[in-house]
Amino acid sequence: MNLPNKLTVTRIILSVVLIILLLFPFYAIGIEFPSFVVSGIKIDLKNVIAGIIFIIASITDFFDGRIARKYNLITDTGKMLDAIADKLLVNSVLIIFSALGYINAIIPVVIITRDTVVNAIKMEAAAKGKVVAAIKSGKIKTASLMVGIVLMFFYNLPFELINIRVDLFFLYFATIMSLISMVEYFTMNKKIIFPKKED
Repeated sequence: MNLPNKLTVTRIILSVVLIILLLFPFYAIGIEFPSFVVSGIKIDLKNVIAGIIFIIASITDFFDGRIARKYNLITDTGKMLDAIADKLLVNSVLIIFSALGYINAIIPVVIITRDTVVNAIKMEAAAKGKVVAAIKSGKIKTASLMVGIVLMFFYNLPFELINIRVDLFFLYFATIMSLISMVEYFTMNKKIIFPKKED
């Protein structure tokens, strides 16, 4: 278990803690998280804590890949754990946001569908000895998604003070980029997916 893999496992653990924090009915066991008001906006401390956990988990995502590449510590186990950690962290939060009515259900549906299709393409390519590299539109999607989620956790502040939903802008933009990147992945790898039969 090298350092990048330890960071990835930490991200998985933080993701589970985040899910429990967001979904567990703490009121049923007599635990109440305090709230406070900022410029007329009611802030729930539980959401702030969840946002901090999400940021820390996202930072581990940045460093585990960077360290693995720099010190040649990339392993098949690491790749598998990283894929699980990424989807567990982001997709679970999007589903929870949707269930709570914070975002439209189309966002997690599109993003999870895109991830499923792209992962299937990568697995098919890997089975044929090909490596599907990350593309720019996918990286833009991920960055936009992270920014949107963080802003959502922190009540879209400070933009909420001027009534501009920057959080939703980034999330919808990420949704659009998800579709674009999915099409690009398919187009770039359709020869691998549907190889022409030799005469």
